[in-house]
Amino acid sequence: MAKVHEITVWARGVIMDKEGRDVINIFAQAAQMEGKFAQAFDNYEDLPDRVLVTVRKYVRLSDEEIEHKYVYTNDKPEVVVVIEPTIVKGIDILRGMEKGGTLIINTNRSIEDMLKFIPNANLLGTVATVDADAITGVRTVDFSGSEGGVDTSGIGKGIASPMTGAIAKVTGMIKKENLAKIVSDVSGMERGYNEVKIKKLG
Repeated sequence: MAKVHEITVWARGVIMDKEGRDVINIFAQAAQMEGKFAQAFDNYEDLPDRVLVTVRKYVRLSDEEIEHKYVYTNDKPEVVVVIEPTIVKGIDILRGMEKGGTLIINTNRSIEDMLKFIPNANLLGTVATVDADAITGVRTVDFSGSEGGVDTSGIGKGIASPMTGAIAKVTGMIKKENLAKIVSDVSGMERGYNEVKIKKLG
């Protein structure tokens, strides 16, 4: 049975809900362009319409059809992405991760600084940081993209572009060239890919 790669994205309701949703949708579309099977969905227990509440988004990739398509959580995330850095404080963002996983954080702080806040950092094989806010200077708050609405602002216009570039570089799961066909801010994606800082642990 082919491995299913699970990526969990943590964001904050309303102010960064679209950013998180863009990350999973961009990644899923790029994976499908490469012939992979992909799923992207929200965590339906979260409350994305509440300002600043933590919300989770999920994407799964596999070389074969994904059998557990009706399971609406990632129980064993291989990669965890944090869109807003204060989320690492007081929340078990690595829940379910097996040893050797990857954490990618949008922050201007050093990897060593961020590791101080992660209680089970011993699970990590790789940590990476990228300052997506400095790269784009834009956060997309777009209520039209909420459930049942139509997204009018374009996919990956804000910090999602550098974040997906960073994820592609760190994980090697999808090609940068396919991201460039999807995101509306190609230069931001390229900078995220090139400027991400990566540290191997253990």
